[in-house]
Amino acid sequence: MIFKNVFSSLGKLPLAAVLATSMLVAPVGVSSLGSVAHAQGPASVADIAEGLMASVVNISTAQKVTQRNRGNVPRPQLPEGSPFQDFFNDLFPDNDGNNSPVPGPKTRQSLGSGFVIDEDGIIITNNHVIADADEITVNFSDGSKLSAELVGTDPKTDIAVLRVEPITPLTAVPFGNSDEARIGDWVMAIGNPFGLGGTVTLGIVSAVGRDISSGPYDDFIQTDASINRGNSGGPLFNMQGEVIGINTAIISPSGGSIGIGFSIPASLATGIIDQLVEFGETRRGWLGVQIQSVTEEIAESLGLEKASGALVSGVVKDGPAEKSGIQSGDVILTFDGKEVDQMRDLPRIVADTPVDKTVEVDILRKGERQTIGVTLGRLEDGEKKLTSLATGKDDEPEEEKTQSILGLTLTELTEEARADTKISEDIDGLLVKEVESGSAAQDKGIQPGEVIVEIGQEPVTSLDAAATQISALKKEGRKNALLMVASPTGDIRFVVVRIE
Repeated sequence: MIFKNVFSSLGKLPLAAVLATSMLVAPVGVSSLGSVAHAQGPASVADIAEGLMASVVNISTAQKVTQRNRGNVPRPQLPEGSPFQDFFNDLFPDNDGNNSPVPGPKTRQSLGSGFVIDEDGIIITNNHVIADADEITVNFSDGSKLSAELVGTDPKTDIAVLRVEPITPLTAVPFGNSDEARIGDWVMAIGNPFGLGGTVTLGIVSAVGRDISSGPYDDFIQTDASINRGNSGGPLFNMQGEVIGINTAIISPSGGSIGIGFSIPASLATGIIDQLVEFGETRRGWLGVQIQSVTEEIAESLGLEKASGALVSGVVKDGPAEKSGIQSGDVILTFDGKEVDQMRDLPRIVADTPVDKTVEVDILRKGERQTIGVTLGRLEDGEKKLTSLATGKDDEPEEEKTQSILGLTLTELTEEARADTKISEDIDGLLVKEVESGSAAQDKGIQPGEVIVEIGQEPVTSLDAAATQISALKKEGRKNALLMVASPTGDIRFVVVRIE
């Protein structure tokens, strides 16, 4: 079975797990001629590992859960004096067949890894290691144990901060600059795989900037250093003994290491950790836009030299972007002096920017580059704004007229049509009644019930306006038309449709 649809978190290993081990020994680094291969690893990492072991900890958690009987399975009736009586007493304790709770809670235990970043007792691990735990215990390499309190968590990046109260100062490890990590650099993982604490494994950086679709800020370091279940929350060290990553996930068909593991880069983690320590929660910057990738087709339609930046497909009402004048159809090229090469770069850059900071945003609007000043809000507040959607309202019916454009049968968006299709009042444009079979519009996934908001970056609220805009694009020699398309709930995307 593939754990978690191929991507497997590494923590929460039950203490009662039964381990099966095997070993296969084979010569490494020797050619068919018996000569030593050119590529060799470090002669030894013993000195580095020895100095780091005291800073890496095992995290054990306990969670109280209600026990239930085995669901309407009555205790078998055995002859008096049967030798199997004791066995069935254990198998069906107090079972009356009605699935009632067994007296007293059951304690579920699990294991993970972590590391000390402050001698006064700040410890880092993964959120999924301690999620829902009633008790958290930190186990040190010298055999000592301390109860830990949860300082704060960030599920979006799977980071958790713990605090213990040590009698003597702890041995802390520093963070390194993960942005300097190169593919092929040697790295070392220390953790608690399968409950085997103090395990050291060595490998290289296999890739950087990996997006495994686990969250909005994916930017993982991929490594072939052996990490397994129970390694979650443990550190990934460079050869200077600095933490450049927090081990969090693997790809595995069996749950064990196959040489594809992922670590949260230190460059992403440190800012989050600082916020959790100071506030007990995250305080991310918020721009208030919906974005999509700039494809080659969209880039050509907008006059961009290359497909880069983030295309604004919608702005949140009363959000920072709307207040500053950013509009749907704008392409964000830089944010606070940082280049936005790909769409997924923007959420990370914005989130790392302090709340209430005013930044400069370079955009491309209708072929012209502009700079707009934006004062950021707080993401956690912005998410509350997005929990409600406007609904359509009934009104007097209006006469319906239709027109065929680009393989689409369009009609003006009357109040009656808005009510029938439950289109948000925030959406203005032309309603798609039909999509011609085999047309370019159908190939692009446009559906009846959606709304064409813009054609060629010009708003279209009437059939005449749409026809005029298509004619203008043809006169300019354009072969494609960039359409802004809105779903009834307000989700907006851009598509490029060929002009026949």
